[in-house]
Amino acid sequence: MSEFPPVLTGSLARTFRNVTRTVVPDADALDEAAWSRALAIVEEGLAGRAPALRRRLSLFLRLLEWLPLLRWLRPFSALGPERRARWLRTLQDSPLLLVRQGLWGVRTLAFMGYYGLPEVRREMGYRAHPRGWRAEEARRGERDPAEVEPGLEVEL
Repeated sequence: MSEFPPVLTGSLARTFRNVTRTVVPDADALDEAAWSRALAIVEEGLAGRAPALRRRLSLFLRLLEWLPLLRWLRPFSALGPERRARWLRTLQDSPLLLVRQGLWGVRTLAFMGYYGLPEVRREMGYRAHPRGWRAEEARRGERDPAEVEPGLEVEL
């Protein structure tokens, strides 16, 4: 694990969950255990990142949460799904490159957390393997599994 404290705790975790629910509507079906695993996946991805990047992410999530007060008199997490989506589209189309990059990064982390869940990958039928097509050929019986990598078992 990282030597740095987690970024996605408390209110930042709530904001991140609402961003994820907005960009991945199927995430609404996740239970608390799945959310904990998704946040752990994202934290693991952030573990090797520079402290400055982690601080910028934290700041961006705070701004994302509180700037909607200026427009709707409510923070992001209190907005309904349509207004949350509209707010994210506003940021996506911002003339400021830094804002667009920040949203792109948060969205990418949301995808990583959700699609990184084993149950989601299973449900989608995602069967990626570090050995790529060679592993898929072995799974289909077109290649000897031992040829994929000696000592590496291929899930069938």
